[in-house]
Amino acid sequence: MLANRGVLLAFVASAAFSLKAIFVKLAYHYGVDAVLLLALRMAFSLPVLLGTAWWSARKSEARLAPRDWLSILFLGFVGYYLSSLLDFMGLAYISAGLERLILFLYPTVVVLISVFMFGKSITKRTIFAMALSYVGIGIAFLHDIEMTGDQRATAIGGTLIFLCMITYAIYLVGSGQMTQRMGSVQFAGLATSVAAIACLIHFTIASPLVAAVSQPWQVYAYAAAMAGLSTILPIFLTAKAIQLVGASKVSIVGSIGPVATIFFGWLILGESVSIEQMVGAAFVLGGVMLVSSKKA
Repeated sequence: MLANRGVLLAFVASAAFSLKAIFVKLAYHYGVDAVLLLALRMAFSLPVLLGTAWWSARKSEARLAPRDWLSILFLGFVGYYLSSLLDFMGLAYISAGLERLILFLYPTVVVLISVFMFGKSITKRTIFAMALSYVGIGIAFLHDIEMTGDQRATAIGGTLIFLCMITYAIYLVGSGQMTQRMGSVQFAGLATSVAAIACLIHFTIASPLVAAVSQPWQVYAYAAAMAGLSTILPIFLTAKAIQLVGASKVSIVGSIGPVATIFFGWLILGESVSIEQMVGAAFVLGGVMLVSSKKA
């Protein structure tokens, strides 16, 4: 019973997070830029994130050293702020489906970081799986170019999302020890709070403050939806799912994310779905699952 509940929570978390790209694309229809939209998302999220970090700290026996705070600041800045900014910027150029497929490559970068920084070995199975994933991305790129006819925009957007994926992989590698010290919920609350504050500072420097209160109501609605459904809800649901069924099963269920984004993009945004895109998605999903397996 608990296992079924954990799988269901992981499924809902993955689907909810997949809606993030959809909300971004919908908000862009009203002329909002990436910096303002990201700042609004974080402004709506910040009170809950700070409250979560405070509540978890009350229950935690771990005492954070200055080095721990530096790690939180670095990982929050790189893994959430910079990653989110690159993601939002990239979505102005490419489809939601391609964005999610590129982001789903993060386990391959985690493997490479582990090889070059920590001296981990890499198997032939892993090399094959990574090659399979990147062939799939190539096929998905061709689909976007064919649909939009704009090779330059697809290249720019794909590069931004790829950089976003790398920064997120760095966050995952660096967050391992931190979550062991203080728990996943407290660390996520603190790191995302750092990102939220960085986003708000970026906005105050880059844009006039009046822009934050002069947008159409739809922009605020989509930003609030991103904060609630695609930021806060997945954090808590994923943490609970990991507690119930373990990280490996949650990771497997999370593979529904790219497929869910492609589906929502077709249903809500009217993005086209082709045989090439589905073949590319299958290659990416298959390769990433092989990379993430215990044998790899």
